[in-house]
Amino acid sequence: MEQIHRYTQQFFEPTVAVVVADVAPDGLALLPRRVRSVTSVTPVVAGDDAPSLPSSAYRVTSSDVLGGVDAVHLRWGGYDDLVAGAESYNGGWRGLFDRWGAEQARIEGEFGYAEVPPLVAQACALLAADIQGKAKPSDADSAAAPGLDVDDEGNNVKIEPAADEETTPVAPSASTGSTQVDALLVGYLNRGHSMIGGI
Repeated sequence: MEQIHRYTQQFFEPTVAVVVADVAPDGLALLPRRVRSVTSVTPVVAGDDAPSLPSSAYRVTSSDVLGGVDAVHLRWGGYDDLVAGAESYNGGWRGLFDRWGAEQARIEGEFGYAEVPPLVAQACALLAADIQGKAKPSDADSAAAPGLDVDDEGNNVKIEPAADEETTPVAPSASTGSTQVDALLVGYLNRGHSMIGGI
């Protein structure tokens, strides 16, 4: 599935992630993945001391709804008289966002499809079969190559990353390694957006 994520630049199951998106002058921030929910929106400003905006200060739309687009609409409204600059008489959250001059917003939430689309599941199965066919070592190969992690029965042993290991953004790939799989995933390619780093 990692190769499919790298190739399509999509999440095919609900995934918690952080996105830094450009904000247009009208407050529209287009998101590079299908958004399911947003937990926080923080303007990216110098010094990184901007508070998270309350949910009344933005609106979220998703392509999960037919005809919708994955976006956060900032400067939507609302105010907080207890936050300096976001008071009702100062223009509320919209006025504060304008005074910050933020051109980007850091958006945390859940992204991805509700369930894996059938073509992606088929592509994943084909790719797994292709990888297994290329990586199937004989007993002689596993004895000769001590770098292979094989148990007593000849099964490949999966190595789990350490719990404290940081997650890095998935770099894009030009292909999954299988032209048949690439053809199945053409409708899911997402090449025109910025990168995401998962949490």
